[in-house]
Amino acid sequence: MLLPTSPKQTVSEFALCLLCAVGYVLAARNAPGQPKQAMKVNAFELVGNSIGSGQQVFLGTEDKVYIIDKTENNPTQINGHPAWAAEWSASSKQTRPMDVTTNSFCAGGSVLGNGTWLNVGGNQAVTYGGVTATGQLGGPPYNDLDGGQSIRMLNPCDGGDCNWFLVAPMTTRRWYPTLETLQDGSIIIAGGCTYGGYVSDAGQTNPTYEFFPSRGQPIVSPILQSTLPTNLYPLIWLLPSGKLFVQSGWKTVLLDMDQNKETPLQDMPDAVRVYPASAGNTMLPLTPDNNYTASIMFCGGSNIRTEQWSQNWDVPHWPASSSCVQITPDQSPNYVELDALPEGRTMGNLILLPDGRILCLNGAKTGTAGYGNGSFNIGQSYADQPHLTPLMYDPKAPATKRWSLNGFSSSMIPRMYHSTATLLPDGSIFVAGSNPNSDVNTTAPYPTEYRIERFYPSYYNQRRPEPQGLPNQLSYGGSYFNVSLTLADLFGNVDSIQTAKVIVMRTGFSTHTMNMGMRSVQLQSSFTGSGDGSAVLHVNQLPPNPAIMPPGPALLFVVINGVPSVGIQVMCGSGKIEKQSTMPVQNLPTSNIITTQAGQKQISGTSFLVHSARNWLVFMMKYVGAVSAILLF
Repeated sequence: MLLPTSPKQTVSEFALCLLCAVGYVLAARNAPGQPKQAMKVNAFELVGNSIGSGQQVFLGTEDKVYIIDKTENNPTQINGHPAWAAEWSASSKQTRPMDVTTNSFCAGGSVLGNGTWLNVGGNQAVTYGGVTATGQLGGPPYNDLDGGQSIRMLNPCDGGDCNWFLVAPMTTRRWYPTLETLQDGSIIIAGGCTYGGYVSDAGQTNPTYEFFPSRGQPIVSPILQSTLPTNLYPLIWLLPSGKLFVQSGWKTVLLDMDQNKETPLQDMPDAVRVYPASAGNTMLPLTPDNNYTASIMFCGGSNIRTEQWSQNWDVPHWPASSSCVQITPDQSPNYVELDALPEGRTMGNLILLPDGRILCLNGAKTGTAGYGNGSFNIGQSYADQPHLTPLMYDPKAPATKRWSLNGFSSSMIPRMYHSTATLLPDGSIFVAGSNPNSDVNTTAPYPTEYRIERFYPSYYNQRRPEPQGLPNQLSYGGSYFNVSLTLADLFGNVDSIQTAKVIVMRTGFSTHTMNMGMRSVQLQSSFTGSGDGSAVLHVNQLPPNPAIMPPGPALLFVVINGVPSVGIQVMCGSGKIEKQSTMPVQNLPTSNIITTQAGQKQISGTSFLVHSARNWLVFMMKYVGAVSAILLF
């Protein structure tokens, strides 16, 4: 029953409701960006089922990871055939089957400058056991189409209504191609072979590269011609100079795409790094301190000689290499030795973290990538002795002390051939896949793996910075932007602003021990610290060189005392496939911490606790006000 009220009382209640509603909106707008606490850091957690084994994965939105498998007899069905693609939600841990139509086995991928993802190439249509189907235009049992020339595209979404679609095919077949996004947002597609195998051969190699959108017929690459049989999935990075670093077999070159000219660099020392030797590889973070100079790191692989790459000997028990090397190709043609891995490792993913460290996980101690039916194989696997415990590389640690195993829990799941990993916005790592089998086999020594894990680095459970004022798009040069941080964001000490870093990260397309396109760029910044313990970061846009961070989607983090905020997705550049505009870099204000004036208390120690309690009380008042507003209405 409604009680009678006076007009004055009604107006007062309405005003109260309005104020409460405004308080609720403000509280929501300033809601903490804190991930749900993990049970344990430096450890793994099971977080779902991948539907198709995670042979290829990439982060498409802040919440969605996309999974691509080969055509095989997965139990989940879609459109009358097994699903070999899926979408996984980080928030719900649920997976949605997707249809990619053609056989995406050992395809490559990257993202265009407009945010559309490409997945290209693959295998013929197959039947049970991966045997070539008699018809290549669909039919039982898998109703798959030949994927060798396919270009599959996806515009990621959070509504559950986006799907893969096909566009005009490539001019040539590519199985095991590599993709890299270029400075105009287009993509180079390089290498591969026509019909696959453990390694390539002269009868089916495709030693060429082409572009999407198309620039015409493929162009022959001398390095891919001369590095048989280990020229599949060549390792390629766009450098700040605008040239491409290309590594294949034992050889290395710089490719000038404008001149179609390759300049030889030093041969790769110690081991083969490309598939199927499959070393971990990454471009190290590009920062103001290194003047945005690219260095590329390789760890592990196999020191198998060219003439040994066959299937008629005991490959699975050949010890993997522990060698790590680095090259800075825009400055020097030579590799330098780094701290070696504690143990040899093949198929070990290197994942850039927002705090500047590099996580190494997955892989095996012996053998190589690939599968087959040789008498020496472990089931069908060419590898054995899985690595279950990750390790961490700190580029800033003293030489000989950069690798660390301390404090890491082991996974219970072997992740070898066809395993994947990618960074998520909350700073955890999505881990999936492992399937050294020609078709689904859940009883093999190393079975088809559908379980998804997350790995939580050491920073995960710490209170995260909650920066205010982050943009949703970054230009190449131009005016700086300001980011506000509270005393709590600075861990109770305004001096912590001196540790602040603003990091832009592309998480890449993960497959076959590569994360194609993965890179990390630190933005130039300065700061102003206030007497109340808060601070403002003044942050430059991306450097005025799109070859440092190619256009397209990326994650933006603010890192304080080595603890990253939850990343937000931003668009680098214009959001179009085009020559990107560049602007002069605006000068930043001089860094400064304003000293506490006379009569003011410095907020630290106990005062920080009082300050935090006050913020908590204000939030609770807003919450109670919101509830009251609902009840009054």
